[in-house]
Amino acid sequence: MAEAWNSPMAEVPERTVLDTGVPHIARVYDYWLGGKDNFAADREVGDQVLATGNAVTENVRANRAFLGRAVRYLSAEAGVRQFLDIGTGLPSVDSTHEVAQLIAPESRIAYVDNDPIVLAHARALLTSHPDGATCYIHADARDTATVLAEAARVLDFDRPVAVMMVGLLHCIPDEDDPAGLVATVLDAVAPGSYLTVSQPAADIHTEVMASTAAVMRALMPQKITYRTREQVARFLDGVELLEPGLVSAPHWRPAAGADPTPRSVWAGMGIKR
Repeated sequence: MAEAWNSPMAEVPERTVLDTGVPHIARVYDYWLGGKDNFAADREVGDQVLATGNAVTENVRANRAFLGRAVRYLSAEAGVRQFLDIGTGLPSVDSTHEVAQLIAPESRIAYVDNDPIVLAHARALLTSHPDGATCYIHADARDTATVLAEAARVLDFDRPVAVMMVGLLHCIPDEDDPAGLVATVLDAVAPGSYLTVSQPAADIHTEVMASTAAVMRALMPQKITYRTREQVARFLDGVELLEPGLVSAPHWRPAAGADPTPRSVWAGMGIKR
């Protein structure tokens, strides 16, 4: 289900059931970011990860900051006016549409997520500038047919689209073919489109990340997969990688004076030729 910014907002479907006793990765991230849209089960996971010594709050903040810098580059320097943000997560400061429409009010954004809490907060996502458009698609990222069909209600796939998969692909296990998901979406967008990817790293602060992975496997219903730089690079095989390449998130086009500490997040962007 997608709703454009200037369309009546649909009610949460009756079939959508929120089990607050089961943690969800979007709500765990919300907890780490200092948000309020999380429950005891989410906080338990978050606290146990913190107990491993993982600087996870810094990692997720670095990931969020990367998203903002990526959207600014795409809007201000690359001239992109369409964004397909898959794996949106809960609303936070400097969401894709806020950054893009501040630079170019006519920008059009389609968000995708499958968490009922995100669906319930869709109104917050749909505060589009009147010159542009924003929609929310309640769907699993792996259902690419639905994602692309619904996004086409707001985006023109004959023109370049910035595909944002920031903090998404670790939620897609290898057996569900995340590389195939990426390839399917890239096949649907025009030449001149961009792919932006970030993913928790298995090979930065390796021991701590291994401990974190064990906690996530034990407590999360979703299968969370941390990956090495080489494994993440395969997701970008279909695009021409932009400088500085696939790097720790704080090192991707950092702002002047930014903290250079490497974080356990790989981040990169490429263009489809």
